[in-house]
Amino acid sequence: MSTGSRDALVAEARTTGTLAGLPDGHFIDGAFVPPAAGRFMDSEDPGFGRPFARFASGDGADVERAVASAGKAARGPWRRMSPAERGRILMRAAELVRAEAARLVVVECLDAGKRLAEAEGDVRGVARCFEYYAGACDKLQGDSLPLDADHVGLTVWEPVGVAAQIIPWNYPVSTAARGIAPALAAGCTVVAKPAEQTPFTALMLADILARAGLPAGVLNVVTGTGREAGAPLVAHPGVDHITFTGSVPTGIGVIKAAADNVTRTVMELGGKSPLVVMADADRDRALDGVMEAIFENAGQICSAGSRLILQRAVADPFIEALLGRIARLRLGHGLDDATDMGPVNSALHLSRIDAHVAAARRAGNTILTGGAICHPDGCEAGHYFAPTVVLARGLDDPIVQEEVFGPVLAVTVVDDLDAAIAAANATQYALVAGIYTADLGQAFRFARAVDAGQVYINEYFAGGIEVPFGGNRKSGFGREKGLEGLRGYCKLKSIVARI
Repeated sequence: MSTGSRDALVAEARTTGTLAGLPDGHFIDGAFVPPAAGRFMDSEDPGFGRPFARFASGDGADVERAVASAGKAARGPWRRMSPAERGRILMRAAELVRAEAARLVVVECLDAGKRLAEAEGDVRGVARCFEYYAGACDKLQGDSLPLDADHVGLTVWEPVGVAAQIIPWNYPVSTAARGIAPALAAGCTVVAKPAEQTPFTALMLADILARAGLPAGVLNVVTGTGREAGAPLVAHPGVDHITFTGSVPTGIGVIKAAADNVTRTVMELGGKSPLVVMADADRDRALDGVMEAIFENAGQICSAGSRLILQRAVADPFIEALLGRIARLRLGHGLDDATDMGPVNSALHLSRIDAHVAAARRAGNTILTGGAICHPDGCEAGHYFAPTVVLARGLDDPIVQEEVFGPVLAVTVVDDLDAAIAAANATQYALVAGIYTADLGQAFRFARAVDAGQVYINEYFAGGIEVPFGGNRKSGFGREKGLEGLRGYCKLKSIVARI
C-alpha cells in the first residue's frame, strides 16, 4: 500500500469529514442504480459521532430486482464459464484490491470506526481471500466411486445457485470477501446485504469485481436496513443459500425465514470465547494474546477472547501486568496513528455495553479497571467505552455467560486444567477457544476436550483464510474460509453409468 496515497486520503477525510465519490446507489446487474423508492440513509462516523455520507435505503422492490438479476446470471454464461476463467477474474480482483487498498482502508475507518492498522490488515486479508479462492476454482473436483465391473460411478460438485450474504458491521469488508469469493469460485451468483451501519466497502468490492471482468448480475449489493432489505432477501424463494453473520436472535429469525423455502444456511452467530492461561505459559506472549483477543476492534469480534481463565498460581501477577498494559492504551479516532483502541460502532451499541457492565457491577462482580463510557480529547461526541476488566463472582454470572461485544474482559480463576476445561465449556457458545501453555500435551488435551469450532494454542487469532471457521451450539453451524467454505456453496451430484 502506498503510504502517500493513504496519507492524502486520511488528510481529505480529516479535513472534509468524508471522501469524495462514495457510491450512494445499490449495485445491481453490473451497475450502480438508485433505490426504487428513492429513499436514502446516513452512515455515521462512530469516531466523531456524526454522519459522513449517504447511501440507498433499499426495500423489497430492490431485493426483487437484485435476485432476478442474480438468477438470470446463474443460468447464463457465468455457469458455463470455465473454472480457470473464474479464477482469473478473482485474481484480477485481488490485484485491484491491493492497488486500491488505501481508499478501502480509509472508508472502513470512517464507516466502521476501525484503526488504520486494523483496516489495513482487513484489506490485506481481502486481497489474500480472492487470491486463495482464485487458485481453488479449478481444484474443486469430485470422486470416482468403486462399483462393480459393469458400472462407473462418480461425483461432481455443482454451484448451489443464488447465494445471499448478510454481512455484519464489525468486519464489513473482510466478511463480505469471505463469503463472496468462495461463492463466486464455486460458480454461484450473489446478492449481498451489508449492515446498514457499514454499507460502503461491499459496494466498492462489487465495483472492483465488475472491473475485474465479473459479468453483470453475478454480484449484486442491496443496501438498507435489516427489516426492509435483509428480511425480504432471506425470505425470497429465488435464493438458494444464505450465509448469515450476526447475533443469535437475528440468526434464529433468518433460519425460520429460510425454512419456509427449505433454503440452505450457514450461520456464524455469537461467541463468548475462553482464553486460558496456565501457570507454565510464557507470560509476555500470553499478555500480548489477551490484549489483542479482547481489545482489537474495541472487542467487537464474534470470536473475541472475552473470557480470561487464569490458573490460580499466576492469577495475581498476571492481572497486575494486564492492568498495567491497559492503562497505557490510548483511545481515539481510527484515522489517528497514535490510537491504540477506537470507538464502538454506534450510540445504541455503546449503551448496550454500558448496561452489561452496570449489571455486572450491581451483581457484585469486581470492576478492576474501566467500566464506563469515555470521551477522548477531540472525539467527545464519538462512541467510546473504556477498556474494562471484570473479576467475575462465578461462572453463572451474566458477564461470563452473555456476549457483550465490546472491550470488556471477564476473568475467572481456576486451580488446574480440568477446571479450566469445565470453565471453558460453561456457556451456550462454542465458537473459539485458546490456551497458553508450555506443555503441548496439556494444550492438546484442552483442544480435544473443549467444544469450539477452532482452538488456538499459544497465539490467539492464529491462521488465515486457509483455516475453516465457524461455531457449534449457539455459535451457529457450517464453516467459512478454507476449502470447507468453498464446498459450502456447492451441491453434490452422484452419477452412475452402466457400461
